[in-house]
Amino acid sequence: MSAAPRADGFARLGKRTKDLTKRLLPGEIAIIDHEDIDRVAAEALVERRPAAVLNVAASTSGRYPNAGPRILVDAGIVLVDSLGPDVFENVRDGQAIQVRGGDVLLGESVIARGTVQDDAAITASLETAREGLSEQLELFAENTMEYMLRERDLLLDGIGAPDVRTRMDGRPVLIVVRGYHYKEDLATLRPFLRENRPVIIGVDGGADAVLEAGFHPDMIIGDMDSVSDRALRSGSELVVHAYRDGRAPGMERLAALGLDKEAISFPASGTSEDIAMLLADEKGASVIVAVGTHGTLEEFLDKGRAGMSSTFLTRLRIGSKLVDAKGVSRLYRQRISTFQLALLALAGLAALAVALWATPGGQTMVQILGARLDEILSWFTMLFSPRATGA
Repeated sequence: MSAAPRADGFARLGKRTKDLTKRLLPGEIAIIDHEDIDRVAAEALVERRPAAVLNVAASTSGRYPNAGPRILVDAGIVLVDSLGPDVFENVRDGQAIQVRGGDVLLGESVIARGTVQDDAAITASLETAREGLSEQLELFAENTMEYMLRERDLLLDGIGAPDVRTRMDGRPVLIVVRGYHYKEDLATLRPFLRENRPVIIGVDGGADAVLEAGFHPDMIIGDMDSVSDRALRSGSELVVHAYRDGRAPGMERLAALGLDKEAISFPASGTSEDIAMLLADEKGASVIVAVGTHGTLEEFLDKGRAGMSSTFLTRLRIGSKLVDAKGVSRLYRQRISTFQLALLALAGLAALAVALWATPGGQTMVQILGARLDEILSWFTMLFSPRATGA
């Protein structure tokens, strides 16, 4: 029987995981309220290297087999579930706490008890979740039909897409979402970016990913809740994803930064990555390259939102114009060894020597170099040869 997991560190609280990861430091203990931890959230937590993750909710509720808990546990991070919302009342941000098995201690007092998620517990939860997957598929299909009826004008004719100053007609467009493997795929696409100079659209936090990669987003689209002030002030055109009734909470943040005057509102259902794709298509993009977006059924369900059905229909709407860069970093990896580079250099020198010898001027140069080499060898020979001494 394995020993109960232990962790000590400073508590870092955040009911929104994506906001918490921005200020979480290695070795701290993350306290979250995240039912059905998805892959993106788990990978963001792993990147910050916390000592433990304490979830007041169930990391796997049973709705569908989500990947997040397995990613955390495989990374060696202690994961404790179902601690209850009172943890947020009993622990202050930055306070030192201890984790002993499923118990959370403040000093000598146990302030919460939860369930440790290990390999066996996660396997059992995923098996249970797979049994309810058919129900989630039915709900997904219903949501898809509802979205299609609600947004048929936008999907079919592009009606409702706002006028923007960024020119996309006939140009390639790169849409970056801070999703699965976005860093690796964005790095692999560097030659494409240099050679084609596409219009770059950052979807919320994807704008920061673009800046971190050394490029500049031409446009930022989203509800503006997970993008940094630095990105918003970078001079990119700002398109705020609004509700269908016209409410746009993101405009309030832009107003606080003094950036709302030239910002554009785009009322639409679905996700921000969907409206980015639809806008690029409506404005005449020649090709749309997507990084970090959601394209598989697992990813649709992993987001845990009914609106993900819009992504499915958006991809059908754009068709062959969409090129998904997901996993390109795993498909293509440069593998050139030092030995291969040396052989390449030798082959180049040999080709140069043959080219020189094929011309009269080259032959003369080779003869002169040969004569110089002979002189150098003769000098070394004389330098180290024994000298005769007198009787």
